[in-house]
Amino acid sequence: MWQDAPYPVLLIGGDGVIGLVNDAARALLPAAAPGVPLADAVPAWLSRAHDTLTGRSSPVPPPPLSEPRAASEGAVRGPVGDRMFEAHPSPGDGSSVVWWLVDATDHHRVSEALRIERRRTAFLAEASNELLSSLNLGRCMEVTARLAARHLADAALVILPKSGHRHSVAYCGPDGRVVRESLSVDPMQVPGLTEALRGFPPTPSRWIDPASVPGWMARGELGEPGSMVVTALPGHGVPAGALVLLRRSGQGGFSEGEEVFARLFAARAGAAMSAARLYAEQTAITETLMRELLPPSTSHLDGVELSARYRPAGATELVGGDFFDLHPATEPGGESLVVLGDVCGKGLEAAVLTGRIRTTLHALLPMADDHRRLLGLLNDVLLRGDRSRFVTLVLASVRRDGPRVTVRLTSAGHEPPLILRADGRVEESRTRGTLIGMLERITSTTESVVLEPGDTCLLYTDGVTEARGGPLGDELFGEQRLREELEQCAGMPPEAVTERVQMLAAQWAGGGDHDDVAVIAITAPRAGRGAER
Repeated sequence: MWQDAPYPVLLIGGDGVIGLVNDAARALLPAAAPGVPLADAVPAWLSRAHDTLTGRSSPVPPPPLSEPRAASEGAVRGPVGDRMFEAHPSPGDGSSVVWWLVDATDHHRVSEALRIERRRTAFLAEASNELLSSLNLGRCMEVTARLAARHLADAALVILPKSGHRHSVAYCGPDGRVVRESLSVDPMQVPGLTEALRGFPPTPSRWIDPASVPGWMARGELGEPGSMVVTALPGHGVPAGALVLLRRSGQGGFSEGEEVFARLFAARAGAAMSAARLYAEQTAITETLMRELLPPSTSHLDGVELSARYRPAGATELVGGDFFDLHPATEPGGESLVVLGDVCGKGLEAAVLTGRIRTTLHALLPMADDHRRLLGLLNDVLLRGDRSRFVTLVLASVRRDGPRVTVRLTSAGHEPPLILRADGRVEESRTRGTLIGMLERITSTTESVVLEPGDTCLLYTDGVTEARGGPLGDELFGEQRLREELEQCAGMPPEAVTERVQMLAAQWAGGGDHDDVAVIAITAPRAGRGAER
C-alpha cells in the first residue's frame, strides 16, 4: 500500500540503512535506494532527526531559523531542493522507522509571510512610538536613520530639503552610530534624490554602479555598495525630505515587497518629521512674539529706584492680561513714564490685546506729558475693535528733583496707587478715572505726589487685592489688609516691597485659582543710594 502512496516513504532499519523506498521517494531523492545509508541519501536535517529519534546520537540544540524546525509533535520540517517538506515518523517492524514526507511548501510560504508581516508590524509600531516620542526634528532624523539601518538596510541616510545652501543629513552605518551633518551636496548626483526631496515618488535604483555613489553616501564602514533605494519622506502638504537605503555588495537587492514596506516606514517617519518641523517653526514664532509681550526688566529708572514683578495666572503661561511698561525720559531731567495695566480676560487672548495696547502707547509717547490726551487717543483706538474687551490703566510720570521724586499719577478705572512713607504711613492717591475701551468719552484726574527719600509709590493690579483664599478659602485679600502689610515694609528697598506683596497674595490664595498679578514699586533713594544712577 505504501509503495503506491502519493507521498515519499522510506523504511529505515535499526542500523540506519535504507530498507525500502517507494517510487515517490525515488523521484524526490534519487540517491535513496535499499542498502544505502540514510545519511548518504537524504538531506542532513532528516538524517539528524532519525538519529535523534532512534537514539543513535545525543539530542542536538535547537537549530537556527535557517534550519528545519519541528512542524508538529514527532515531525520535522526542512528543504529538499527548492521545496519544503515535513517528515513524519511511524514505527515499523522491530527497530525500523518509516518516514513519510509531505510537501509543505505552500504552508511554509504562508507561515513565513505571516511571520514577516508580524515582524514588520512590530517594527512599524516600534518606529511610531519612537518617532512620536519627540517633537525635535534632529531627534526624528536620528531615529529614522537608526531604525532604517537596523531593520531595512546596511546603512541609511535621512536628507532634508535644502536650507540656505546646505542639506541637513543624518547617516547611520552598520555600527548603529548616527552622525548628523550639514552638507553642501548636489542631489543630482544620486538618481531619484532630487525628485524625492521635491516630494515626488522616485524610481528606485537597484544594483547601481558602486562608482556612481558619492562618497558622502557610501562611507568607508559600509564597504562597496551593491543596491540602493531612494524614498520620499512625505510631509503635511510639503516634502519632509528623503530616505536613502544602502546595502553592501553581495547582499540581495531590495525586493518589491521590501520597497513597499520601506515606503510605509517612510510615510510614518515623514509625518513625524513634518510635525516636528511645524512645531519648531511655531515655537520660533511664539518665542519671537513672546519676547515682544514679556514685561521689561530694570532695577532703576533715571536715578529713581524701581522694582517690577509679574506673575501670570496660569502656571505654564508666560504672559496674560496684566502688564507694565517702562519708558525712560528722552532727555536729561525729563519725565519717565511707567504704565501698569489690567486687560479684561486671561491667557492668550488677553495677551494679544496687551500687545496691541503696549504698541499703541509706545506710538503715543510724544504725548506722555498730557495723560488725559494720551488716554483719550488710546480709547479711540480700542473702540475700533471688539468693545467687549477693555483695559484699566494707571500712568505714572516720574521725575527726580534733587533728593525728591515727583510722580504724576493718573488712573483709568484702575486701583489708585498707594504711597508708603518712610515712617510707615500708608496713603491712597486721589486719582480716579473711567476704564479704557468701553465708553466714547472718558474722564480722568491726575494727582502729583512728592516722594521724600525712602518713600515708595506702589502700583498694583487687582490680582493682589482680589486674591481669594484665607482660612476659609473664599475671603478676598482686600485693600485694607494690603495697607496693613505695607506698613511693615517701611524703609525696605523696592525689590523687597514688590516681593513681599506678591508673596502675600500667593500665600493668601494658597493652591487655589488666582488672577494675574503685577506690582511696581517706585522709591525715592535715600541719601547715598541711587546718586550714581
